[in-house]
Amino acid sequence: MKKIAKTVWYTWNHLSLIVRTLIGLTLGVVAALMFPGATWIRIFGEIFVQVLKAIAPILVLVLVTSAIANAGGGVGRRFTNVIILYTLTMLLASVIAVVASFLFPVTLQLSDVVNVAAPKGIGAVLESLILSIVANPIDSLMHANYIGVLAWSIIFGLALKKIAIESTKYAVRDLSNAISQAVAWIINLAPLGIMGLIFTAVSENGLGIFRDYGYLLSVLVGCMLFIGLVANPFVVGFCLRRNPYPLVFRCLRESGLTAFFTRSSAANIPINMAICEDLNLDRNMYSISIPLGAAINTSGAAVVITIMTLAAAHTLGISIDFWSSVLLSIVTTVAACGASGIAGGSLLLIPVACSLLGIPDDVAMQVVGIGFIIGVIQDSVETAINSSSDVLFTATAEFMEWRKEGREIRF
Repeated sequence: MKKIAKTVWYTWNHLSLIVRTLIGLTLGVVAALMFPGATWIRIFGEIFVQVLKAIAPILVLVLVTSAIANAGGGVGRRFTNVIILYTLTMLLASVIAVVASFLFPVTLQLSDVVNVAAPKGIGAVLESLILSIVANPIDSLMHANYIGVLAWSIIFGLALKKIAIESTKYAVRDLSNAISQAVAWIINLAPLGIMGLIFTAVSENGLGIFRDYGYLLSVLVGCMLFIGLVANPFVVGFCLRRNPYPLVFRCLRESGLTAFFTRSSAANIPINMAICEDLNLDRNMYSISIPLGAAINTSGAAVVITIMTLAAAHTLGISIDFWSSVLLSIVTTVAACGASGIAGGSLLLIPVACSLLGIPDDVAMQVVGIGFIIGVIQDSVETAINSSSDVLFTATAEFMEWRKEGREIRF
């Protein structure tokens, strides 16, 4: 018996997170249908959500602070072009997600939903934003004020970059890696958490809950495919004045495919750098832009954060005007910069955008939980779009200079 238990434990630990998540989801559905009275199962989902709530503010603070403090210097106009392309396409992704959310509105099945007063136009939103930014940093961490956490992490990062010695910056980077490791451990609890969450969802709402998740997933994946196959090629074609699809398809095939299965932009860095080398790009540039892209180039995350946040707003009946949507796109672009490199990172930053619209943290974390349920597909597609575009825009930035110099461009 002991030998069998060891074998089962060994086999479970060596299964991929995707497989374990699917097992947890299946067990949750089966338990909800066969044992709807076993309410103790839902405690696993509640614990998972509470752990996420505890780690999320610290994650935002440390990752963003470390990213800014350890940012390296650029290599001329090519590196500047990469940063512009990263930022522009993330903002474009957020805007596309806003449009999609209004064209195909999604509502979610949430428990214990409270009535929320809608913000009265852009003025009230801006006032709330400013007050959140200047809030006490410790208070922001304690009360999950993500706007304040994000603002203070930028300030701390800039201050460390200016005055800190290298050993201090390395210490901040080590702390960031430690937080990332802690998050990785937490993510490993996802199968149990999802089992509890899906049990609660199905036992309370029936199998019809999957219709809502399927619609949500189709909107998310449809948006990301539109960005990868239409928006990004348009930007590249405009910059290079030539057919972008050979380069786009190469990046998706060689980088996006592996990123889809690894679900980590950070893990895909060596593959992306090998593609850059094969394209004969400048190593001094891509050795910086590829790792940086893995940290901040997150169009897929911008889509997820925006759509999930607006889904929560639609569910609560919060009316969002045009300028508030624009402001949401900007905040989402900034928030998405800290989402990559960690499985499920974009989901943990949904409360940043939710707080802008006055959505309570408890509701936001329920949305995060739903995100983990659909994350098997959502996170894979998101990572594929994010990581492949690191190579795409690094190459585009350098090819723009080649074009000015009259050099031949080959994809």
